Amino acid sequence: MPGIIIAFPKIEDATSIKNALVRNGFEVNATCTTGAQVVGITNELDDGIVICGYRFSDMHYRELNNYLPKGFEMLLIASATKLEECTDNNIVCLSMPIKMQDLLNTLQMMSYNYLKKKKKLKDKPKPRSEGDKAIIAKAKLVLMERNNMTEEEAHRYIQKNSMDTGTNMVEMAEMILSLM
Repeated sequence: MPGIIIAFPKIEDATSIKNALVRNGFEVNATCTTGAQVVGITNELDDGIVICGYRFSDMHYRELNNYLPKGFEMLLIASATKLEECTDNNIVCLSMPIKMQDLLNTLQMMSYNYLKKKKKLKDKPKPRSEGDKAIIAKAKLVLMERNNMTEEEAHRYIQKNSMDTGTNMVEMAEMILSLM
């Protein structure tokens, strides 16, 4: 679950939204009244959602959005006329007066998208180190010299055998080098 930070110029607004979210199973990390407080807290967290109003005493929501670290999304709650000015596509907007069910549904959607992105990043293969690349290149050279393969054929050979045996390509390249 992403961290949630609630920021409104009036602490009463932030507290009432926090209480409603907590009653509905969300964990709120902090409530703030200025943009600087939000920036300070977001720098301590990895990622999350900032629920905020249109304007603070020290900055505008656009400035705050620019200061947010990567991994944070913004949910802007403001009047319909103020939301017309919001043309930034990465900011989710809800108009005032706010219906609690709309807020909960929007947060659930944002949390779902957050988890989906996080899983996608986690499943992304890690880049190979220079040492690993060198081992694979050396194994390809051996295959190319001894078996008259092209570089592409040698790569496919290592790749296919690693898939067939359930090992990664570096381990397969090491096996090929040890056998030859």
